[in-house]
Amino acid sequence: MPSTAMPSTASIPDRRYDLDWIRVGAFFLLILYHVGMFYVPWEWHVKSPHPVEVLEPLMMLTNPWRLTLLFLVSGAATRFMADKTTVGKLTGARAARLLPPLLFAVFVIVPPQSYYQVVEYIAGHPGTSLTVDNFWLRYVTASGHWCSPAGCLITPTYNHMWFVAYLFIYTLVLAALLLAWRRVGEHLQAGAERALKGVGLVVWPVLFLGLLRGTLYVRYGETHALVGDYYVHAVSFSAFLLGFGLAKSEVLRERLIAARWPALVVAIGAYAGWAAFAWIYRGDTPIPPTGLKLVMRFVHAADTWCAIVAILGFGAKHLNRGGPALRYLTLGVFPFYLIHQTLIVVAAHHLAKLGLPQPLEAAILIVLTFAGCFATYEIVRRIPGVRVLFGLKGQPPAEASRPPAFA
Repeated sequence: MPSTAMPSTASIPDRRYDLDWIRVGAFFLLILYHVGMFYVPWEWHVKSPHPVEVLEPLMMLTNPWRLTLLFLVSGAATRFMADKTTVGKLTGARAARLLPPLLFAVFVIVPPQSYYQVVEYIAGHPGTSLTVDNFWLRYVTASGHWCSPAGCLITPTYNHMWFVAYLFIYTLVLAALLLAWRRVGEHLQAGAERALKGVGLVVWPVLFLGLLRGTLYVRYGETHALVGDYYVHAVSFSAFLLGFGLAKSEVLRERLIAARWPALVVAIGAYAGWAAFAWIYRGDTPIPPTGLKLVMRFVHAADTWCAIVAILGFGAKHLNRGGPALRYLTLGVFPFYLIHQTLIVVAAHHLAKLGLPQPLEAAILIVLTFAGCFATYEIVRRIPGVRVLFGLKGQPPAEASRPPAFA
C-alpha cells in the first residue's frame, strides 16, 4: 500500500538561495517599475510633464505578477523561520522586523511623497486654496484638508509600505493557524504536492486567479487600503500560504524546474494578449465586449501564474547558490524598499524642472535612485540605533562597519 506519511524535508537545506535571488530581483524590478510610474500616464504621486504613453505595455510586463511573487517568496521565508522557532518567537521576530520600519516610514519616509504630490497639484491648479505650510504637522494630525474634485489625500499614510503592512497581518493570521495546527506547513505542502501535478500545476492556479479576477476584482478593484481590499487579500494571502507550503518541497521544486520552459512560453503569449487588450481598450474607449473581458480575466491569470512558475523554475535550476553578493543584497533589499519611492518622487520632481532630454532624465533618475538606496543602506547599517528602523538585524559593530564583501 502507498505510504500516507508526510513528505520528508530532510534533504531540503535550511535556506533556498534561489528564493533569495528571486526576492532581490523582484524588488529591483519594483524600483524600476516605480521609476516608470513617473512617466507612464497612469495616476501616481508626481508625474512627468511629458507622459510617455507607449511605455504602458512595458510596464505591464511585470505588473500582473511581481507583487504576488513577492508574497509567495515571503511566505517561503516565513516557513524556514517557523520551523526553527516557536510561534511566539516567530511573531515577536516579525513584529520587531516589520513594525518599526512601517511606523518610521509612515511618519518620516513617506511624508515627502505626499508633500510633493500636493505641491504638484497646487502648481497645476493656480488659485487653489490648498497649502503646504506646516506640512508635516498637518500631515501627522490629518488636518491638511488636501482635497480635489477627484478625492482627498488622507494622511498619515503608508503609500508603498502597504506591502509591509499586509505582510505583517498575514504573519499574524499564520501564527494563529500555527497555534491551532502546528503542522500546517507540512499539510499545506502535502496538499500543494497533490494538487499541483501534471497540468494541474498550471490549470488550478490559473482557474483560481481568473475566478478572483472575474469576481472580487470586478467588484472591489485594488485599493491597498487594508480594510475592504478583498481582491488583493485573496490573491496575496493565498500566495503567502502557497509559498509557506512549497518552501521545503523537493517534489514541487523539481516540477517547477521541469515546467519552466512551457510556462515561459505561455507567460509570454499571455502577456502579449493582455498588453494588446489593455492598449487597445485603454480608458475603456472603445468599450470592450463583455465576452472578451471575461476571457482576458483568465489571460491575466495565465500571465500571472505562468510567469511565477517560470521564474521559480529557472531560479531553482540556476540560482540556488549563495555568496557574499547575495548576503549583502539580501540584507540590503529591505532598506532599499523603504527608501526607494521617496528618492524617486523627490528626484523626479526636481529633475523635471531642468528640461533635460527625457531619456537622459530617466537614466539620471534610475542612477540616483539606486545610488541613494545603496548609500542609505551603507549609512544605516553602521548606526546601531537606526538599523532597527530599516528592518536590519543586529550586527556586531565590526561587522556592520565592514565594506561589502564583494566590493
